[in-house]
This record gives sequence, C-alpha cells and structure tokens, in this order.
Amino acid sequence: MASQQPSETTKSQSVHPINDSLSAPATLPPPAAPSKSPARKVPGDYGLPFFGAISDRRDFFYNQGPNEFFKSRSEKYQSTVFKANMPPGPFIASDSRVIVLLDGKSFPVLFDVTKVEKKDVFTGTYMPSTKLTGGYRILSYLDPSEPKHEKLKQPLFYLLKTRSDHIVPEFSKSFSELFNGLEKEIAEKGIAPYNDANDQAVFNFLGRAWFGKNPADTKLGTSGPKLISLWVLFNLGPILTLGLPRIIEELTFHSFRLPACLIKSSYRKLYDFFYSSAGFVFEEAERLGISKDEACNNLVFATCFNSFGGFKIIFPSLLRWLGSAGEEVHSQLAQEIRSAIKKAGGKITMGAMEQMPLMKSVVYEVLRLEPPVPHQYGKAKRDLVIESHDASFEIKQGEMLFGFQPFATKDPKIFDKAEEFVPDRFVGEGEKLLQHVLWSNGPETESPTVSNKQCAGKNFVVFASRLFVVDLFLRYDTFTIEIGSSALGTAISITSLKKAPIDS
Repeated sequence: MASQQPSETTKSQSVHPINDSLSAPATLPPPAAPSKSPARKVPGDYGLPFFGAISDRRDFFYNQGPNEFFKSRSEKYQSTVFKANMPPGPFIASDSRVIVLLDGKSFPVLFDVTKVEKKDVFTGTYMPSTKLTGGYRILSYLDPSEPKHEKLKQPLFYLLKTRSDHIVPEFSKSFSELFNGLEKEIAEKGIAPYNDANDQAVFNFLGRAWFGKNPADTKLGTSGPKLISLWVLFNLGPILTLGLPRIIEELTFHSFRLPACLIKSSYRKLYDFFYSSAGFVFEEAERLGISKDEACNNLVFATCFNSFGGFKIIFPSLLRWLGSAGEEVHSQLAQEIRSAIKKAGGKITMGAMEQMPLMKSVVYEVLRLEPPVPHQYGKAKRDLVIESHDASFEIKQGEMLFGFQPFATKDPKIFDKAEEFVPDRFVGEGEKLLQHVLWSNGPETESPTVSNKQCAGKNFVVFASRLFVVDLFLRYDTFTIEIGSSALGTAISITSLKKAPIDS
C-alpha cells in the first residue's frame, strides 16, 4: 500500500488502531469559490502515439529515474502540473497519458471521490490480472460508488477492532526476536543486513496479532515473505525496475504481463494460511453478503500487499532517517520514550505514546519524506478546474490524473527545509502541517471510512510505526547503519547497536 479535501486543523490528532470510522458517506462540500489563480493550459505533450509512451518509459526507468523525470519536466514547463506518459505503456496499458500533479495544493484532488473515479487505477494506467487475486477485483481497485466497496472495507475495520489488544504484545515479541538475531549477527560479522529480517518479523507480527497464528507453526513456515515478494512482482513488475539489464526488463516486465499461472501455487499457499486462520473475519463478511472465498482473497491482499508491503518500506525508512540523524536525536528520543513509559508503570500503552511528541513527529516526518505508496491516480469524473500554487488548469472529464507524492509532500511552499529530515517538524504549532502528510491516500488529519479511499489500516500503520520507534529506543541508546538501494524502499544494514543500561 492510498477522501475529502484536507481541512484546517490546529489540534493534535490522536492515532489509535481501532478507531477507523464506519460512518455514512459525508455530505458533499459546498461549491468552491471562483479561482483567483491565472488560467493556464496544461503544458506538455504526449509525443507520437506509441513512441511517445516508449520514450517516456525509458526516461522514467533508465535515462533519468523518477525524480529527475518529474523535476526536468517541471522546470521545462515552469509548472508543477503538466502532461506526460506514465509506465508501463505498450503493450500492457492501452493509454499511458496522464496529467501530472507535483505540488501540495493540486495533489489532494486525488482524494476527492466526488471529483475523481478510483475504479481500477490502484496501480496506475494498467490493472493486474484478477487471476492474481482469485478472480476478484479487490477492494483497492473499487471506486466507493460501487456497492461492494463498503461491504469489503467494513470487515477490515472489524478485524482491526477485534484484535486491537494483541497488537502491542505481539509486536514486542516479534521484534524482540528480530533484534536478538541482529545483535548476534553483528557480534559475529560486524554488520547485519536488516531488510530480510524485517520482512520475517513483520509477517510474524501480522499473523500473530491479527489471526492468533504464528506462521512458522503452520505449513507456511518461514516462506511467507518470499512468497509475497514473488506475488507482488507479478502485480507490480510493469512499474518496477529491478536492476536487470535494460533489454531484459523491457522485453519482460515492462512490455508483457507475466503469466499468472506461474504464481498460482505460491499464491495458494498464502491463501490457505489465511483461509484456515481468519474464520471470525469470514463470519463478519458473510453477514454482509460477501462469500468466504472473496473475503479471503481480499484479506490476503490487505495483509500481504497493503500492510506487509507498507511495513516492508516504512520500518527500513525509519532506520534510514533516524540512523542519519545521529546520537543527539537518539538521546532525545530515548529520554522522552523511557520517561513516558516509566510514568505509565513500565508498560507500553497508547496513552503513554501520546505523551511522546518527538517520537510522534519523527514517524510523521518519515512518512512525509518517504511515503510507502508514491503514486496516486484518479480519473476525472467531470470537467474540473485544478489549482496549483501558481495557476489554474481546466481538466476534461475522463482525463487521468497522476500525483507523485514525494514531490507533493516535499513542497517548499508548504514545508520549510522540505528536503531535510526535521525530527520535531510536527511538534507544537507544527501539528498544523499534518494536513499535508498524505501517505495514506488522504490527509493525516482525516480518517478512513467505508465511503472514501483512505487506507483502512491508516491508524494501525501509524500506531505500529510508533511502536517500532518506542521498542527501538527502549532497547538501545543509539545505533549506526549503512544505506543501500532496493527495488522497493531502502536497503539497510546495521553496523552497531548500543544497548540501553539495564536500569534505564
């Protein structure tokens, strides 16, 4: 793993994993006031049919990379709104044309389901075969106007609420196992690659916390993360680059769909684990008119693609930015966290974590800098006027809008030192900026409902990310890392872990 327009917010928003709303659809907002921005035609062009899409795809993946691809075009057109082609293009996507939104003012239109349609645009200008998801269009690909959207989203809220008491203990258990293993590897080798260990800990945590099952004690064993990674490749291969020779990637992942039959047996192993573990969720789904089979395929996607996929990126990102911040920030976090936990009787509670403003700010800052889902899409439901900071643009019904979130959430007209990691950015008055933190397919100041497209597990993800930072600094005074690259997120190796004093 993605609503209304962001509203003015001046008070802190407490984040709990069980408070996702089941509210009825919100009333439509009043008509917007006439734009005062100068009108401008959307700049840019798509090039020649077929060849323009191929050219942009090569620039995006190989010649420039995503950041330079968008930056160079924004500078060329002197606009944060412009036309471009987005991968994969031929022969996977029939139409690669999009209108790119790069600033924090225009981007939020992608959350407004009264203006944009979210049907089959979760991965962009193409949709993976439903053969990869049991023959069903999964919740992520449904527009809220579709009857099944509410019926499929509600069981996820039910799961989060029903199992909320298990989150803290199972997180601590799973990540204690992870860090014990890392300590041992560092002692033996002087360095410990983090990402694979993280993936196993995350999957163990989700299995234990959500379903009361330790994956290692089932037929799945420790194979879960590798099976998920392979399945995700079949879903996202058209928009990933894996570092293989260009000709291989172009002729396989980027030009043709990988046959779903090749992944069928691997997917079945994941499906069987959830089918045997989540009976209480299926009962709720069947009460709402959703078959057990459809509910199970949606649960596989929500757990493996959305939750596991999110934490696969977020936790290494937290280590990256915290590791780069240095010992002074580590000391401040350790002091704040340990003091709050001590006042709570030595227990990690939601109340105690609300008394950790720096810790909360750090989590939001990492989600701002490195959102786990950088791309957002939506198709205009009607003719629209979209405003950037500098101009207004007419959008025609049916045009595809695309937002590159790392630019929108590092908008220098919204955030001071926008490219930098500022640990206390969201402390005190800085909380007002939370409306511009958009990682969850909606503003941080709003909550997911059955009638919007905001991530059902938004509050759960923030809560678990806070747990990660809390557990880290209860256990260690400081740590050092080495940073590498990965097809999804950041590759981290830990080079030292300085344990906290026993009496801290």
